[in-house]
Amino acid sequence: MPNYSTQIVYIPNLSVAKEEIAKIGTDPGGVLRMAPKAVHFCIKVEHLRSKACNILKQEMLSLGGDAAVHKHVVDAGVEYSDVLLMGTVKQYRLLIPKLKAQPFGLAKLAEDIKEILASQEVRGE
Repeated sequence: MPNYSTQIVYIPNLSVAKEEIAKIGTDPGGVLRMAPKAVHFCIKVEHLRSKACNILKQEMLSLGGDAAVHKHVVDAGVEYSDVLLMGTVKQYRLLIPKLKAQPFGLAKLAEDIKEILASQEVRGE
């Protein structure tokens, strides 16, 4: 019979992520590289054009995250939709430069996400 235990660990920010990873005995460089992968949170974007929603969903999927959109975004059955982005700090960091090159207001959304990340890092470190 195995002699191990399992538990869920809630990691609300980068500070806790670094602490939990370091407790395992991980190399300090590994702690810094892995912490952004351990913090997952959602960002809600309201009233985004459907064209932008499609691009945003594809970009998040390409990074391993996701984006929930209205079911008729894909067939242009709605002009606007709210979006629930789901990702890690690392995925959002990678998303920002991708969005900066996109039309339909996504460059501005990139800046907004950058500000959200900065506020999360300040709160958590």
